Amino acid sequence: MATINRGAVTTPFVPAAATGGVRAPALIVKGRAASDGAGVKLYRVIGGPSLPDLDPFLMLDEFRSDKGADYIAGFPDHPHRGFETVTYMLAGRMRHGDNQGNTGLLRSGSVQWMTAGRGIVHSEMPEQEDGLMWGFQLWVNLPAKDKMTAPRYQDIEPEAIPQATPPGGATVRVIAGEVAGKHGPVTAVATEPTYLDVAVPPGARFEHALPEPHAGFVYVFDGALAVGGETVRRGELAVLGPGKRVVLSAGGEAGRAILVAGKPLNEPIAKYGPFVMNTEMEIVQAIRDYQAGKF
Repeated sequence: MATINRGAVTTPFVPAAATGGVRAPALIVKGRAASDGAGVKLYRVIGGPSLPDLDPFLMLDEFRSDKGADYIAGFPDHPHRGFETVTYMLAGRMRHGDNQGNTGLLRSGSVQWMTAGRGIVHSEMPEQEDGLMWGFQLWVNLPAKDKMTAPRYQDIEPEAIPQATPPGGATVRVIAGEVAGKHGPVTAVATEPTYLDVAVPPGARFEHALPEPHAGFVYVFDGALAVGGETVRRGELAVLGPGKRVVLSAGGEAGRAILVAGKPLNEPIAKYGPFVMNTEMEIVQAIRDYQAGKF
């Protein structure tokens, strides 16, 4: 078996056209402790030195704490332009609001897929002072032609996310994509995403075909799983190499992971804080527009 690099990389891996077989890890990385918003403690897996980005994915954070002091300050008003944010709550309650008058509550099991487009100012604030707050935020790039589209939301309640039980013994929440005839509720996204929450009991297995040549990753957030035969532990992310199928299996220990994939955009990326465009001049214009109150 090939040696897997668990160290830092300077450029993201994008799988080439698949030639068949199982998509084994091309790279396994661990995130690092970070903070964002008004001091929320989190674990950054994509968007740090180990994996700057993975086209079309720009950032992946896991926030997980039962200490109110780690999250109570939340994410006060802040802008975005040029990409999408995907928030998946495993536990806890987060109140969302924006400068267009939209409000909503993210609760355990719910998802918000927000397209920032040409610009939005929003906040995400905890609706609890203690207890477990646990979830993920993923940033997904938009193609150049869609960066100035009107902002929109897909707010998805837990009951609207189907659960699939494919052969092999795994249980899968289908947020985006399709598993065993169950289709995720997320629609009309340019990167044609797959987003699955996969729970694999001891001795069970999950096999899934991904579109070629979509970039993809598996992030294990509980237990451990074999990804294409390579062990990936809690807090580790496996960047999927080329192939047609993803195979996740559990030995004597159960494992749970998110499996995420999407169509690479293969476009230049210019990033500055909450703005993601294609050129530096577009970033400068985003800053000017925000300062002028045009979001």
